[in-house]
Amino acid sequence: MGGGRKRGRSQRRHFKEERENVWKDNPKRPPAAAGGGEGEGGWQPFATENPAFEDYYKGQQIVPEEEWDAFMSMLRKPLPAAFRINASSQFYQDIQSQLENDFRKSLETEVSDEHEKEAIRPLPWYPGNLAWHLNFSRMQLRRNQALESFHEFLKQENEVGNITRQEAVSMVPPLFLKVQPDHHILDMCAAPGSKTFQLLEMIHQSTKPGMLPNAMVVANDLDVQRCNLLIHQTKRMCTANLIVTNHEAQNFPGCSLAKFCPETYVDESKPQRLEFDCVLCDVPCSGDGTVRKAPDMWRTWNIGMGNGLHRLQVEIAMRGIALLKVGGRMVYSTCSLNPVENEAVVGEILRRCGDSVELLDVSNELPELVRRPGLCTWKVRDRGSWVGTYEDVLHYRKKVISPSMFPSGKGATDSCTVGGSDEVNIDVVDAEMNESGDMVEGKQETKIATNGSNNGDNANTEEIKQDESESGKVPRRSDETSDSTSIRTEHSSLPLHRCMRIVPHDQNSGGFFIAVLQKLSPLNESQVVEAIKGERSILKDSALKRSNGPGSDKVLSEETSINQQGVDDSHVLNEQKNRDMDNEISEDRSSEEAKVIVAEVQNDQASKRDKRKTQNQTRWRGVDPVIFFKDEATIRSIVSYYGIKDSFKLEGHLVTRNPDTSHVKRIYYVSKSVQEVLELNVKVGERLKITSLGLKIFERQSTKEDSPCTFRLSSEGLPLLLPYITKQILYASAIDFQHLLQYRIIKFPDFVDAKFGEEASALLRGCCVVILREGHQDVESIGMDPNAIAIVCWKGKTNLCVMLTPMDGKELLDRISFRFGLKIPKIDDGKPSLKSDGSDEQPDGGDETVDPECVPESKASDMEISDVKEAE
Repeated sequence: MGGGRKRGRSQRRHFKEERENVWKDNPKRPPAAAGGGEGEGGWQPFATENPAFEDYYKGQQIVPEEEWDAFMSMLRKPLPAAFRINASSQFYQDIQSQLENDFRKSLETEVSDEHEKEAIRPLPWYPGNLAWHLNFSRMQLRRNQALESFHEFLKQENEVGNITRQEAVSMVPPLFLKVQPDHHILDMCAAPGSKTFQLLEMIHQSTKPGMLPNAMVVANDLDVQRCNLLIHQTKRMCTANLIVTNHEAQNFPGCSLAKFCPETYVDESKPQRLEFDCVLCDVPCSGDGTVRKAPDMWRTWNIGMGNGLHRLQVEIAMRGIALLKVGGRMVYSTCSLNPVENEAVVGEILRRCGDSVELLDVSNELPELVRRPGLCTWKVRDRGSWVGTYEDVLHYRKKVISPSMFPSGKGATDSCTVGGSDEVNIDVVDAEMNESGDMVEGKQETKIATNGSNNGDNANTEEIKQDESESGKVPRRSDETSDSTSIRTEHSSLPLHRCMRIVPHDQNSGGFFIAVLQKLSPLNESQVVEAIKGERSILKDSALKRSNGPGSDKVLSEETSINQQGVDDSHVLNEQKNRDMDNEISEDRSSEEAKVIVAEVQNDQASKRDKRKTQNQTRWRGVDPVIFFKDEATIRSIVSYYGIKDSFKLEGHLVTRNPDTSHVKRIYYVSKSVQEVLELNVKVGERLKITSLGLKIFERQSTKEDSPCTFRLSSEGLPLLLPYITKQILYASAIDFQHLLQYRIIKFPDFVDAKFGEEASALLRGCCVVILREGHQDVESIGMDPNAIAIVCWKGKTNLCVMLTPMDGKELLDRISFRFGLKIPKIDDGKPSLKSDGSDEQPDGGDETVDPECVPESKASDMEISDVKEAE
């Protein structure tokens, strides 16, 4: 009772002391200079030096020696900002025109970099001039007064989804997926969502306006909070073709009907398993390619970051290959320059998959993108010394440094290394990956995956942490690092030169690595089974160490807690390997062998499975179920009230997150492709943990008086539904449409067009749609025009109220003023006069006030995805 209101004793004491509001004196801080200006005792810029970083990449010969100074000089400069125009937006051509004709000319005098001739310019390698490069960093955009209007333009258009602010090199990986309108796409480590948004743009851009694509995007991330960020980012797209899931990427569940349904009951016309035409595998990485965007990386970088993530990266990539259809493409990418995280991972994928996977040569694609071939020779650095081959690794370090880190991968077929080593650098990596967007796209994944993956080898993690001694200081054993060019090294026989490395000084960008892989055939049986055996061996060894080592009870209890919170993803993985084997190994041999391999794990977790089965529609703890909305009475009232055409199918496409139909607040619309995945997920026991999906199309609206329909239209779903609505529609002139956006509530007699006011008054009380009539001759066909501009309103007793967020209203007002050349007066000067009786009565005052729930939608409501909790 009253939780969170009582203050602790010490906290109450501090409040009574009335301390002076000054900073405490820090004896370690040098005294401020007399000037007190910037850089003089005030804010100090980030140091852009790290001897270990420079020594490492110079030793790897990441660039030729003659380019080293230019490479380092560019790394020390702030990263120019970039953004991408949403080509599926109805205003994208207006935004392009505004950039070309207005901002490009007005910002000519603001060029401040010797590498740039223009303040803003389109990126030459991005199709359709949709991506733009700025000659300003994010800090300069915020602080330069001359750029204030342009900065406000960027913030507003980004907020409503017309543009996406994203690092330029981060836009590259989705382009190599060759997305088609009917593709099923998986983004394995999706948060914060900029690449997911880009994929959604692609599938909608290739579809006719008013039509839903057959394609679908599944965006996954491990961390729940980052999933919320992902949801917020993708909501700007207003798409019915997206599913957001919450799983470990390396354990992403398979959904196969082969082991769940008898063959006699299988409907061959529907998907039998969840697999993807394209997989984007943008894995968690050390992120040192983002040092220009996150300068704190100079201070925190250490060698252990890349070495510690290598195993996790291989596991995620292999899971992506397993989920990929034969003939499909997977793009593996990192924002790291480290070959241990890049070429070494790709090489290990090729060795494990054999002839089943090919590393594609995409040098002819995006020809204007300057890229460098992948390395075929590199070294591994461990505890201050260079190691060229796995044979040279000290015996006690072979649990930390795995054979797959080296060019040849020699020894990678040993049972102790097939499953990978145990070292994911938890303490080091998590502490470092805190700043930039793409750098942290898998931050939490590293932490939780390690704790819950049954590794348990704490000694190995502690050994990796010793690499911190090289972070920003002179290497511990400088005598051993000086002869890095003379040590014995290996040369990979694999075609790793087909990989791509983007270095900053080539096109004034960040650093990035990309490899494009194509699946040619199902994975080889022996390789898949051998990998599972290796993981079993690691699991048994780790369990033995935990049971014998000190503090074993604590480790086991923590692991149990994590497994329960994630609803036992480790069980999902093992059960999946038993039941599916990804449908890529022969049915008879592999299934029996896999059953033997995972039998011990399944027996230990049988009781947990039984408990889950008894829970009603709560397979995943803390996540609301996905329920198909089948309340026929409500659906009929919606169809009748809005006059929705029969050609727009609602049956089977409406879902909600609340099984109690009387308390449903939001109804979502899903595309056919998403619908099929949901049906498949139900049949296989809800193996997908879905946190968000579909497009919000209807919202429950409570009113003081009965309305023929209890659900109003959602502004997000209006563009999809508009061509199919035949009732509750008004057509407004430009001036009345402008006034609605400016003043938000207008009485019927106060409209400039008296006929429009009469038509509004004659409508049924409740939700309606107002369409801008400007630029259209045939009023009846406006709704079918993809360029039609419409808003959702609420028709009260005496007025019309806009159901639109203030931000969306302001942006739409700017868009129509730009398109039609309208002048927008200030609200105080241009408010229409009340023409009814000359009284001072405010619109819909007193008892006639519009219901409080009819106020324009808030951004807070956009983030609400849980109906059950609200009903409670």
